[in-house]
Amino acid sequence: MGSEAGKTGEPTFEEALGALEAIVQTLEGGEAPLDESIALYERGNKLRALCQKRLDAAKARIEAITLGEDGAPQGTQPFDTE
Repeated sequence: MGSEAGKTGEPTFEEALGALEAIVQTLEGGEAPLDESIALYERGNKLRALCQKRLDAAKARIEAITLGEDGAPQGTQPFDTE
């Protein structure tokens, strides 16, 4: 693991997303006992929050290139989806 996330003991975004997908698949299968399903749901919710946090942080780092009146790149500004 070469990322900062891996150094903190938390899974990387990709690892968290993969684990979340596995949890969803297990829950959708309907074969897990109730207690296990609840534990999986709780773990999945934590993974979802972690993924959202990482996506929000990445979004904040993205910059949009601004163009001048002549169409040439003029600089950058923070990315805004609104």
